[in-house]
Amino acid sequence: MSAVRLALTTLVVPEYDAGIAFCVGALGFQLIEDRDMGAGKRWVVVGGAEGGRLLIAKAANDAQAAAIGKQTGGRVGFFAHTDDFAGTHARLIDAGVQFHEQPRHETYGTVAVFSDPFGNRWDLIEPKEPGQ
Repeated sequence: MSAVRLALTTLVVPEYDAGIAFCVGALGFQLIEDRDMGAGKRWVVVGGAEGGRLLIAKAANDAQAAAIGKQTGGRVGFFAHTDDFAGTHARLIDAGVQFHEQPRHETYGTVAVFSDPFGNRWDLIEPKEPGQ
């Protein structure tokens, strides 16, 4: 039996370019694909240098628009790892990212919760063990 692996997670946004601006401009992800699908739709994929990919999807109807920023019911739904917490934290603050707390030290590493411009909550984590 062949293994199944998670390939993409969808991030619903109000506009494609706003999603790209945050993910590429602020977070520093790579723009992997931006393909015109016709009728105003695009296939936009961003990802980190070491894996993890998001499909940036523009809300197509009222129900999807209502879910922007609430995709995980107010919980942290996205996790960004770094090997330089202090440097990444400072860079994100300079980019206008809103953190909800001061960095804290947990058993798994250094962490702080922030929101993207759409209201989704993220953890910025420097794991204690490399590769976590």
